[in-house]
Amino acid sequence: MAAAGRKHLVKDFNHFITCYLCRGYLIKPTTVTECLHTFCKSCIVQHFEESNDCPKCGIQVHETNPLEMLRLDNTLEEIIFKLVPGLREKEEQQELEFWKRNQPKENGQAEALRCPRLGPPDARGDGGDGAGDDDGGGEDYHRNDPQIAICLDCLRNGGQAADGSVTVCDLMKRFIRCSSRVTVGTIKKFLSLKLKLPSSYELDVLCNGEIMGRDHTLEFIYMTRWRLHGENTYPMVLEYRPRIDFG
Repeated sequence: MAAAGRKHLVKDFNHFITCYLCRGYLIKPTTVTECLHTFCKSCIVQHFEESNDCPKCGIQVHETNPLEMLRLDNTLEEIIFKLVPGLREKEEQQELEFWKRNQPKENGQAEALRCPRLGPPDARGDGGDGAGDDDGGGEDYHRNDPQIAICLDCLRNGGQAADGSVTVCDLMKRFIRCSSRVTVGTIKKFLSLKLKLPSSYELDVLCNGEIMGRDHTLEFIYMTRWRLHGENTYPMVLEYRPRIDFG
């Protein structure tokens, strides 16, 4: 009975909800997928500017781009905010005060400022320039999602589409970086615009020779088609080919 009525203090859980680097409560908790150690997002991003190793266990996270191996843990963030009274409000107030003290210059050439705990606005998904972001408007363009780098390669079938009217060509820039939640359908729209394909043409997007469904996300493809088959090189390669849409 005594054990059932025991109360737990927040400090009992501090070992699980504090950052190894800054020793504060985890803000935007971000996990290294190679070793599953979790840090504040801004802390681990700053650490990876100088080193490719996990600061806690020393394992090499990635040879060239360790940022690829980071995943935000939104569930853990909500648990921490519920465990620690007033933490969310305190962090939001500190963030607001920081950006009030460090207003960017009006000439548009201001050096990127970094809040010690929360990082710059574009790293948090609430501001900054981005593809498709014309007016800002406070909309979320998935900048806060885990990012994935992909290479879009042209799959050549004799250099032309089925009727020879559209030449299959390479993109000027084949490498893109976007949210891991982006779907194949969005990639198809992007390619159609860049390749200026007629509306009568559809695109197939393939990974390792297999046509991907339009609702597949890049994260799903990476985990089930790329990494599962032993392809650990970066970026992930997707191939595309136009075809006539008879539907």
